Amino acid sequence: MKFADPKNDLAFKKIFGNDNKKEILISFLNSILDFKGDREIIDVDILNPYQAPKIEELKETILDIQATDRANNRFIVEMQKNDKGNFDKRSLYYTSKAYVSQLDSGKNYKILKSVYFIGILNFNMFESDSSISRHLILNKETLKQEIKDFDFTFIELKKFNKELKELNSIADKWIYFIKNANKLDLVPKEFENIKEFREAFEIANSYGWNKKELEIYDYMRLKEMDRVNEIDTAINKGIEKGIEKGIEKGIEKGIEKGIEKGKKEGEKEAKIEIAKNLLKQNLDLNIIATSTGLSIEKLEKLKDKKGVL
Repeated sequence: MKFADPKNDLAFKKIFGNDNKKEILISFLNSILDFKGDREIIDVDILNPYQAPKIEELKETILDIQATDRANNRFIVEMQKNDKGNFDKRSLYYTSKAYVSQLDSGKNYKILKSVYFIGILNFNMFESDSSISRHLILNKETLKQEIKDFDFTFIELKKFNKELKELNSIADKWIYFIKNANKLDLVPKEFENIKEFREAFEIANSYGWNKKELEIYDYMRLKEMDRVNEIDTAINKGIEKGIEKGIEKGIEKGIEKGIEKGKKEGEKEAKIEIAKNLLKQNLDLNIIATSTGLSIEKLEKLKDKKGVL
């Protein structure tokens, strides 16, 4: 079997945005948000279910699965492979927009429901070593969540390094699946007995995809490779330019040091020549030392060696 990369925009939405397999998204949301008991999500309405796009219609790809549960809470799940900057602000923007869109003009604010944003990132965003972090609006003094309705969870895939035998929860398994499914040849035994994962792997099996889906998947994959190559090229050019500048500066400093050294050597030779001439006139060594700046000891050596220090 050949599993598609769930980090690919099309594959991710095909797996988690499948209107006929809602249990996959429900399992993912419940495990990542740790919803249990009365808070457990039973059903969702996927607002923009998966449909294979057309290549000619593709723009900058931002995956955005929006779901609403039975309590009318809103969930936004976004997969971001590249750090394009300001992801925190974009998260706030999408969440705020989803929150405001619930309220038509003239309606009561009481009807507003919570919005949960889940960002799955293929890059590091926070200083914490944890691969999953939750962010709320808290009272600075009491650390209590007194202003609710906004809830942000971020999954940083590069910080998740657990092996199969170390997966202790459904959340661990989902993160492992998203990060590593495309590296697997078979469904791991740790996933076989869980219906939602069997279905997720079945959808990710690219051998069952139609020609159009494979074309779009490959297009997005090649687009990603082009972006990586562009970044690598830019880095390499930057390194080359840095080396060139370093060499230029090194040469400049070398010349400066050479000039300075030559100047000092020239001054030294000039003093020696002056001292030689004065010694020939049998002047007092103290007078010569005062005139040339050479020590009495050096002048005596110069005299003994017949003009050679």
